[in-house]
Amino acid sequence: MTDIQALTFDVFGTVVDWRGSLIREGEKLAKRKGIEGDWATFADAWRDLYQPLMERVRGGQLPWTKLDELHRIGLDSILSRFGLGDLDEDEIDHLNRTWHRLDPWPDVVQGLTRLKRKYVLATLSNGNVALLVNMAKRAGLPWDAVLGAEVARAYKPQPEAYARTAGFLGLKPEQCMMVAAHGGDLKAASECGFRTAFVARPLEHGPNKPGDAGGSGDWNVKAVDFKDLATQLGC
Repeated sequence: MTDIQALTFDVFGTVVDWRGSLIREGEKLAKRKGIEGDWATFADAWRDLYQPLMERVRGGQLPWTKLDELHRIGLDSILSRFGLGDLDEDEIDHLNRTWHRLDPWPDVVQGLTRLKRKYVLATLSNGNVALLVNMAKRAGLPWDAVLGAEVARAYKPQPEAYARTAGFLGLKPEQCMMVAAHGGDLKAASECGFRTAFVARPLEHGPNKPGDAGGSGDWNVKAVDFKDLATQLGC
C-alpha cells in the first residue's frame, strides 16, 4: 500500500457521533422551551429518513438536493410527533443545522493530526460543503480538502461519488484509501478501486444497539479507532 497518497473519510458515524450530538441538542432545546421528549428516539427517527430521502435523489424522484435540504424535509415530517410543532422558523433552522455542530469521537482529532503528516486528508461524505466546513471549524478537524456528494453531484454509494473524488485530488482510485465505519461504504469504494480501512464505531447507534458488522469484511486495514489507524499506517 505504499502508493496510497490520500485518505478519504466517511464522516457521519465514522468521524463524528451524530446520535449523541442530536440527543444533546434536543435536550438543550427542551430545557430552553420547557418541553419533554425522548431525544434518543428523536435522533433515531430523524436519521432513519437519511437513506430514503437520498434514495429519492439517486433514483431521480427528486432533482439534485443537498443534504441540508434533505435533513430539513425529514425534520419537518417529525416535528409534530415529538412535540416541536410550535417552533418558529429560526428555531427549526437552528435545529436543522445541528448537523453542522456534531461532536467528533474522542480519538479523531489526534488521529487525524497524525495521519495528516503523511497523507492528504479529504472528506468523502454525503454531507454538503457548508455543513462539513462548519463542522470542521467547530471541531478542529484538519481536512486538506472538503469533498464528497455535493461536489461530485452523486450520493454514496453511487460510484461517481468515489471516482470523482479521486479525480478532484488528481489521483487514481488505487492511490486513495476509503476510511469508514460502514461495510457498505467500503464495499462500494473497493469496487471503484479504492483501498479500504474499517474503523469500528460500536456506539454509533447507542449502547444498546450493535455497531456496523462491516468489520468482518476483507478490508486492507481494520482499526479500533483513528489513533490505531495512524499507528498501522506508520504515522
